[in-house]
Amino acid sequence: MSEQMNPLWNLFIRAVQEEVKPALGCTEPISLALACAIAAEQLDGEITHIEAWVSPNLMKNGLGVTVPGTGMVGLPIAAALGAIGGDAQSGLEVLKSVSSEALDRAKFLLASGHVQVKLQEPCDDILYSRACVYAEGESASVTIAGGHTRVVKIEHQGETRFMLDEEQQCCADDPLAILSQTTLSQILAFVEQVPFSAIRFILESARLNDALSQEGLTGGWGLHIGATLRKQQGRGFIAQDLGSEIVIRTSAASDARMGGATLPAMSNSGSGNQGITATMPVLVVAEYVQADDEKLARSLMLSHLSAIYIHHQLPRLSALCAATTAGMGSAAGMAWLMDGCYDAIAMAISSMIGDVSGMICDGASNSCAMKVSTSVTSAWKSVMMALDDSAVTGNEGIVAHDVEQSIANLCALACRSMQETDRQIIEIMAKKAS
Repeated sequence: MSEQMNPLWNLFIRAVQEEVKPALGCTEPISLALACAIAAEQLDGEITHIEAWVSPNLMKNGLGVTVPGTGMVGLPIAAALGAIGGDAQSGLEVLKSVSSEALDRAKFLLASGHVQVKLQEPCDDILYSRACVYAEGESASVTIAGGHTRVVKIEHQGETRFMLDEEQQCCADDPLAILSQTTLSQILAFVEQVPFSAIRFILESARLNDALSQEGLTGGWGLHIGATLRKQQGRGFIAQDLGSEIVIRTSAASDARMGGATLPAMSNSGSGNQGITATMPVLVVAEYVQADDEKLARSLMLSHLSAIYIHHQLPRLSALCAATTAGMGSAAGMAWLMDGCYDAIAMAISSMIGDVSGMICDGASNSCAMKVSTSVTSAWKSVMMALDDSAVTGNEGIVAHDVEQSIANLCALACRSMQETDRQIIEIMAKKAS
């Protein structure tokens, strides 16, 4: 059926398939784990030591995050576990089949001081990791750059086994390239008219991220924000209403993910938290309005594709917390479920830009669930305003009269002036780690 569709729609579907994928654990440490797993795959003997170099932004996002199934924080355990027990063919789920024996061996290697992760400076790539893994007289190195799973070089004993042809890749058909010429109105038209069968796959995001949410509500993960708010509901401190349910269930999923639960998140734009933020609020509202699978799929597709569309205008990693832009996607999805018109969607996104555009990213950690909860609170508040024909207007701050210009203004901040903010954040965090 897809061959008969509007060619633009096929590109939209491919863009979502590229950017919405299962991921186990925070994707920056997982990217390093993948590099180590691929390097170890080139070797025959037992792993003896590991050296790795990462970009400042990858270091920032790896300092304070728990690696799933380990109870440990940081890049070194991710590197060791990737090399010893990782599945090099599983992409962002590289650690999904790690055995307890592999975990014990990884912890021993780490405790023996045989795992070193250093800062790569200077570094032209925001997202960069290079892992050199040694095993009984031989070594292999793998470089990932420009994307969490984008392998650009594999070497064994100093000889190149693989080198990405950058020029050929640039010339290849890239579905994300179309986003630079896309508008929200085109995305909405696609969502409303595309055959349901072509987008049914997006329902998997609801299944995976809701499972994380249910796990987070047990209260044993991260800052247990979702579970705490649920408890306060029982005490009468928080209302039992739709807005609270959105915040609680979305926060709980982020709690579980950042706390190290061994369940995959359906990611968006290389981030599990962005995937959670783009999914859970829409799912909760869909349940409330008793939407069927088709309507849920269309609203999820609108949310995820809008989030990708906005995030595509940003650096892959930056000082801007991308839970905010994923929240703009969920605002679009929720507004569509509640109202369905383009104006409500545009107003909700503009109000969010006027509300949470200054939230910084200071690395992946348990506190990400706080930022997720803030973002989805803003999203729901903005939708409620839009349904009453109210929004932050183009007369205020960085918000413009046209939503596309509002998005461009936000992204200009992240691409330019917030780069200095990012350097300052990294400097502060580096001092804490030293």
